[in-house]
Amino acid sequence: MGILVKLSNFVSNTFAIWVLIFAALAFFEPKAFTWVAPYIVPLLGIVMFGMGLTLSANDFKEVFARPIDVLIGVIAQFFIMPLLAFLLATLLPVSPEVAIGIILVGCCPGGTASNVMTYLAKGDTALSVAVTSVSTLLAPILTPSLILLLAGKWLSVSAGALFWSIVKVVLIPIILGLIVQMLFKKQVKATVQILPLVSVIAIVAIVAAVVAQNQQAIAKSGLLIFLIVVAHNGLGLLLGYWFAKLLKMSEPKQKAISIEVGMQNSGLGAALATAHFSPLAAVPSAIFSVWHNISGPIVATYFRKKSEKKESNQSTITT
Repeated sequence: MGILVKLSNFVSNTFAIWVLIFAALAFFEPKAFTWVAPYIVPLLGIVMFGMGLTLSANDFKEVFARPIDVLIGVIAQFFIMPLLAFLLATLLPVSPEVAIGIILVGCCPGGTASNVMTYLAKGDTALSVAVTSVSTLLAPILTPSLILLLAGKWLSVSAGALFWSIVKVVLIPIILGLIVQMLFKKQVKATVQILPLVSVIAIVAIVAAVVAQNQQAIAKSGLLIFLIVVAHNGLGLLLGYWFAKLLKMSEPKQKAISIEVGMQNSGLGAALATAHFSPLAAVPSAIFSVWHNISGPIVATYFRKKSEKKESNQSTITT
């Protein structure tokens, strides 16, 4: 078990590298990864089940302890990223499938990696976890509604089908994870440290499958999609920070909201695109998975150094 825990920590800390490596392998050898495509939805279900195993009563207590902070985070999540996605898809010359894909990733809840990045940034980690949990639980209602509202001009959208997909792939696995955690606390506690390894393998497999399925489309328009994803992620991080600052939240809370808004559950976007639209619609989510695992650590490092510099200056003044 000790070896698995060490391996899990190593793989988790080098997540972005593995995503990049396997995305590149899938691009140059697509046939080696296309077989994974039918398993995208079950793989995301495994990730969500793992999230359920790691959630605790304290995460939900945080929601009731400071509901305004959590509400601000959830509003920012489901307002800033969907609106940015709609503007980018409308203003730039992309196909309907790619436009849907951009909207999809924009309407997804925050990704669990945002909690780790907030911690590394010296942000309000408890707030980040609470916002991720609440936005994920609200996703079956808000994500299909937003997609129907924003993406209907490109392709026909069935909000009901999307709702049931998110319930099956997100809500049910999380609830099952919570139930298993309640019934088998000791066993779960002993194995929870290796969950990051399982999650990384699942997300890397999803990204590789999407890239392999769309190798030709990526070769043709991948650069434009990449630039859109970079803009979407970067503007999300920036506007999330400004939104929290405008509402006079503390610096740690500003960092949490910024990272929570900018980092999406892109695995869910890929799963929904594959199940309800087209493989090409999953490409923005796959590229987002790669990019936000690069930008996240960069932003976290910037925020952390900013905090350390401020602490150092305050220490100098007091001495």
